[in-house]
Amino acid sequence: MGTQHTYRVIVRGTFDGLSEDSRSRLLAEVEAHGLSAMRFTREGSLAYDRTLRHFSYRLVVVSDVEDGEEMAAAIAEDRAEAALRDLGHAHGPLKSTVTDMDTMKINRKR
Repeated sequence: MGTQHTYRVIVRGTFDGLSEDSRSRLLAEVEAHGLSAMRFTREGSLAYDRTLRHFSYRLVVVSDVEDGEEMAAAIAEDRAEAALRDLGHAHGPLKSTVTDMDTMKINRKR
């Protein structure tokens, strides 16, 4: 095992073919999944709005630096897909944006 980096990954997608049960459950919990609830966690934080069109998952992935951002994105997409499947929510293709927190430069104000 090589050096590990921590990645923040945003997985985005579109709900597709939601059942009436899924729609009802999502709408019942919409207030808990808005902008103020977005957090980067290992399990993932689901965010969506009342339109039930688009969603995002924010995840933290720790992975070998040699595997790169592509592997972090794949791991995050797998986790998001599994979580959505377990909840019974249908969706379309997923797309990810990855930030390597160990190489991110912070510009401090003087």
